[in-house]
Amino acid sequence: MPVAPDKLATWANLITVGRIVLSPVMFLVIPDHNEGSWVAFLLWFVLCSSDGIDGYLARRHGTTTSGAFLDPLADKVLVLGAMFTLVTTDMFWIVPVAIIAAREFVISIYRTFVASKGISVPASKLAKYKTLFQQLAVGFALWPWFAVDYKWVWVSLLWIAVVLSVVSAIQYFWYSRVTEKALAESTA
Repeated sequence: MPVAPDKLATWANLITVGRIVLSPVMFLVIPDHNEGSWVAFLLWFVLCSSDGIDGYLARRHGTTTSGAFLDPLADKVLVLGAMFTLVTTDMFWIVPVAIIAAREFVISIYRTFVASKGISVPASKLAKYKTLFQQLAVGFALWPWFAVDYKWVWVSLLWIAVVLSVVSAIQYFWYSRVTEKALAESTA
């Protein structure tokens, strides 16, 4: 049975809200020195996996307007919070994290702006890969076996996430511009 689009209390939404609520705990368990932590890594793995679970539940039982808002918010809170926490521990360099954060801020504002014009900008496949690479970069930085000896792995993943962030932002601008133009021509 499909869920009403305006329903708030669904399993998918509850998992998403749980991700937001547990995010500060995640930031607290990130070690303040340049080595991984099993506790942080396992909590990160659970929180990132819950993103896939809530997505599965939403697709299976029906999406909601609140879920469409909460899910990307939970992703941003979790990923950017973890990245900035890793910046404070000198594991991540501020430049790639700042580029990713700026992209998230600009695209969130832009999506709100074009939505006021009746243009929906759904998450692209490339943006989903961007999120995956962000999650992998943090995960490998937290994993005790990789944190020190294989720094190049998570640094590479972080820079791939930066490239995907920039390219997917350009893709969003292009998509909404084309869509806006098509809407203007269809109403003319």
